[in-house]
Amino acid sequence: MLFRYKVLDKSGTEQEGTIETVNEDTAISALQRSGFVITSIEAADQKSQLFGDIELFQHVSNKEVVILSRQIATLFEAQVSALRIFRLLGEEATNPVVRKTLVKVAEDIQSGSSISKAMAKHPAIFSSFYCNMVLAGEETGKLEHTFNHLADYLDRTYEVTSKAQHALVYPAFIIGTFITVMVLMLVFVIPKLTSIMLDSAVELPIYTKIIIGLSDFFRNFGLVLFFVLAAGIVAAWRYSTTQQGRRYFDQLKLDVPGVGSLYKKLYLSRMSDNLSTMLGSGIAMVQAIEITSAVVENVIYEEALLKARDDIKNGASISRAFSEHPEIPTIMVQMVRVGEETGELSKILETLAHFYTREVDQQVDTLVGLIEPIMIIMLAGGVGILVASVLMPIYSITMSMA
Repeated sequence: MLFRYKVLDKSGTEQEGTIETVNEDTAISALQRSGFVITSIEAADQKSQLFGDIELFQHVSNKEVVILSRQIATLFEAQVSALRIFRLLGEEATNPVVRKTLVKVAEDIQSGSSISKAMAKHPAIFSSFYCNMVLAGEETGKLEHTFNHLADYLDRTYEVTSKAQHALVYPAFIIGTFITVMVLMLVFVIPKLTSIMLDSAVELPIYTKIIIGLSDFFRNFGLVLFFVLAAGIVAAWRYSTTQQGRRYFDQLKLDVPGVGSLYKKLYLSRMSDNLSTMLGSGIAMVQAIEITSAVVENVIYEEALLKARDDIKNGASISRAFSEHPEIPTIMVQMVRVGEETGELSKILETLAHFYTREVDQQVDTLVGLIEPIMIIMLAGGVGILVASVLMPIYSITMSMA
């Protein structure tokens, strides 16, 4: 439950805020342990949090994690203690998931846990990559720099991924609208005109007969087709959650002409950025590769990275381990070799990350530029065929009656 309180600190200054605990007694105990004198405490009105306590509706966006990371970094730079930081941010958080998580992190820190271990209990918000970066910051004593690096990294990742996703929104909307309009025409409009055309003595062209046949099919078997498609989508989704299904669909992403090269560059950008960020924070290469394999979000690249990790453990150089896998291009292997020889591997990987990010941006822009004229041609062709199939017979009927 969420409780609002007013307290007096040790200097007698009045403070107010909110605290998330199981019940009021626990809230009072927590505030008293912090050295506060409670003047008032009451349950907060949570009517505005419609569905807030239902797990289905709870979600933490990438943007919220970026903002949270920057807030933590700013407070560390201001020499605020870790316990105070997470309590303060937990009280001010508007997202109920973030609020609950930060309160629990603060409680774990108060019990003697490190920040990274406390965060690791909440993988829905703090990934293994995030927690390992925090662990490296704790070991080096540069937590403010670590959280700033994390915010920058998450910002870059979100920007690249969202740009690729948003590029598909417009064509998906157009295709969906086109299919909906065509189905409505075939189910409701064409049947009314069909009776007129069939009652006439005019010979119907082949494309009109095809349209009439499609109309009859959708009217008679439309629901069956809908349920078959729905069942197929559900079956495909369930298959994609299996290891074999993940492998199939992840490989399919890489094999689709045009889009496949975009996915490859996206994964290479993510790999380079992850490795550069972790190596720059002092994390060992073997551990960095293992963490990267967990966040690359593609089984093919995940397996390649894990095999490279094993080869490095057995004494192989990083470039040699990478060269064994065709998923990792030659240019990346050569750049990594240069980084090994010069001792600037982190900077080399950062350069590669910028390179592949630019490549993703350019390819997304190119695909969007190609998709728009192709969509216009497809729409014009579909509408033209449908209109011609209806108007031409009607025109012939009119001419024969004249």
